[in-house]
Amino acid sequence: MTTIPQQRRRLTSPAALIALSAAASLIAALVPTAASAAGGHGHGHSGPDRTVKTVVPTLEARATLSADHLAEGPASGAAVTPANGRTGPFDGQVIPGFSAMIDNGDGTFWAQPDNGFGSQANSADFLLRNYLVEPDWQTARGGAGEIDILRYISYNDRKGLLDFPIVNEGTDERLLTGADFDIESVVRAKDGTLWVGEEFGPFLLHFAKDGTLLEKPFPLTGAQSPQNPYLDGAQPTVAASRGFEAMAGSRDGRYLYPVLEGAYLADTDQRRRVINEFDTRKGRYTGRTWSYQTDNPLNVIGDAFTTRDGALLLIERDDFEGDQSVTKRVYEVDLRDRPDREGFLPKNLVLDALRIDNPHGIDAGEGYGLGDTYALPVQSFETVLQLRDGRLLIGNDNNFPGNDARITGTPDDTEFAIVDLERTRVRPDAVTVVSHRGASGYRPEHTLASYETAITQCAEYIEPDVVSTKDGVLVARHENEIGGTTDVAAHPEFAARRTTKTIDGVPITGWFTEDFTLAELKTLRAKERLPQVRPQSAAFDGLYPIPTLDEVLDLARHSVTCDGRPVGVYPETKHPTYFDGIGLSLEEPLVAELRRNGLDRRDAPVILQSFETGNLRDLNRMTDVPLGQLINGSGAPYDLVAAGDTRTYADLVTRQGLREIARYADGIGAEKNVIIPRNADATLAAPSAVVRDAHRAGLIVHAWTFRVENQFLAADFRSSADPNAPGDLAGEIRVFLDTGIDGFFTDNPDIGAATAAEPAAAR
Repeated sequence: MTTIPQQRRRLTSPAALIALSAAASLIAALVPTAASAAGGHGHGHSGPDRTVKTVVPTLEARATLSADHLAEGPASGAAVTPANGRTGPFDGQVIPGFSAMIDNGDGTFWAQPDNGFGSQANSADFLLRNYLVEPDWQTARGGAGEIDILRYISYNDRKGLLDFPIVNEGTDERLLTGADFDIESVVRAKDGTLWVGEEFGPFLLHFAKDGTLLEKPFPLTGAQSPQNPYLDGAQPTVAASRGFEAMAGSRDGRYLYPVLEGAYLADTDQRRRVINEFDTRKGRYTGRTWSYQTDNPLNVIGDAFTTRDGALLLIERDDFEGDQSVTKRVYEVDLRDRPDREGFLPKNLVLDALRIDNPHGIDAGEGYGLGDTYALPVQSFETVLQLRDGRLLIGNDNNFPGNDARITGTPDDTEFAIVDLERTRVRPDAVTVVSHRGASGYRPEHTLASYETAITQCAEYIEPDVVSTKDGVLVARHENEIGGTTDVAAHPEFAARRTTKTIDGVPITGWFTEDFTLAELKTLRAKERLPQVRPQSAAFDGLYPIPTLDEVLDLARHSVTCDGRPVGVYPETKHPTYFDGIGLSLEEPLVAELRRNGLDRRDAPVILQSFETGNLRDLNRMTDVPLGQLINGSGAPYDLVAAGDTRTYADLVTRQGLREIARYADGIGAEKNVIIPRNADATLAAPSAVVRDAHRAGLIVHAWTFRVENQFLAADFRSSADPNAPGDLAGEIRVFLDTGIDGFFTDNPDIGAATAAEPAAAR
């Protein structure tokens, strides 16, 4: 067996170094700029180049168990839904991945599957077990990369404690099955007995070392799932499969902390997940609870583990797999911390399991997510342990035979990975890369999937365009008309809301966010705005909901850039004059959201932008965060048009116009042609004086928008006459970087970040 040298290591998360990054940002923000010296807005977003130290989560070892492995025992899976070329029954007991594990400290682990095949109805022939396993790790030095099954214990009720019928009711052993309980979490007590969290109750189950049930199930008052055997006609309070997926134990072994996987059905905040406390000595819940807020209402809690320092590691994941995955993360919370102003525990990112460095090339090329960057893009990311040397072990439940995250059409293997959080690197601060509506070249724009993809591609800022719902909630949409970016047209219940409105002087027909409540918008799913141009993005149509601005801010402030800094947010207020006119002003709720998220401060990684001028002047009086005046290549700000002011965008970028902007804003976001005009043949002409003049006025300059398709590139960088084929985006970006711009917006953050990181001499 290949072993890993055991060293004493402390748990070091990316969040542990954010304070250093924030301090560097604050120092830079306090450096006087020309704008502040001239008596302008004076937020001072520019500063000297600086370096940032960042944790690099690194794959050190991996091992797998074949999805088709069968343990001894009777046939299983007779009622399973066929998938990925596998049809039950199977000649033995399937091992459908592991939902919980215990580290024995000697290279072996107790690994516990769940109820089998995903439901109470199809798992009656699946026996509930806990397997002793020994990984033969594959590392940089080699190794088989296999998980050996040594033995198992079978959970049973041979003492006859259960007072409701079970599948093996009339047998002596009374072996428990997946139709009796859905076991999802396990904690070993000091005396070696096992406490198991399950979901049908949800119940806590107490088993002896050999798997025999020692006490009647412990229910949680007020929590009953649809499968609860004592429901007796009452309404369930938690959804099916949303019970105790996760559970941790206190360091002294006295308390258990079972966590509800989903929200209570009646909770007005469907992002709340409740952590409970159970006293094992007294055999009852203490009544103490804590609230954890997920990044997205649809996310679930996959596992929990208590670290050496007494904090809790929680897996937060979505239900997607493969390239559809958005959230596969490990967060840290401390029950000793004071809740935030909304009553939730502060949480810090420890690991994004979609972005783990793989410098040794372990299993590279063997499936999706196995390459220079290792990802665990499985649907059910359900295991996290802190090993005794401080590293993390992560693993999956493969929901056999249904999941195929790695290779389409092939059921996922069970896999374990060891991730080191000690490796660090120092990277210089580069040009600011802003993901335009997220990674909108790869995922439908303005979705958490698009923003998360941008973060994994090393964007420094994510950009949500914000509009208002009927009930005054800010959501991320490119326009308030949503017929082209959602599936609203496929919802007959909303057909009558199709209408024509005049937006900024232009009649537009469609469906508008201000005619929908947030609850109604949440029933819609996003789609690609340019499907003929981006079929790769359109492949994700219909998957992702419309995010609120609060959800976008939460994703950003709980994320870390590739350079180790907090991810920034760059909101654009859309049609502020129009929204003011219908009584749904954008500025006040925008600042309120920033304040609620602790981002309404001078050094926050936030830039607010608008194509209009008046609302930026209002925001200048309302908040200290940096502001950016957007500059189009033609036309005029609509608020000026509505007021009869004849100034155009061209007037705004004269020397006098830029000095005026510096009185209320910190920078400009200029359309590419404003910075480098195009010749008649669509090739690039000589650069304008805008960058030079803006810098002299103390303004930063960000250019927009850099897209990879030929039709959006200057003719110099097109690859062919096909307007949708990819051209030389990196080449175009290099030319603009040479003008001295401070940053740029791109639909393709991976290309943008790689180009921005190039040494200037290489350009």
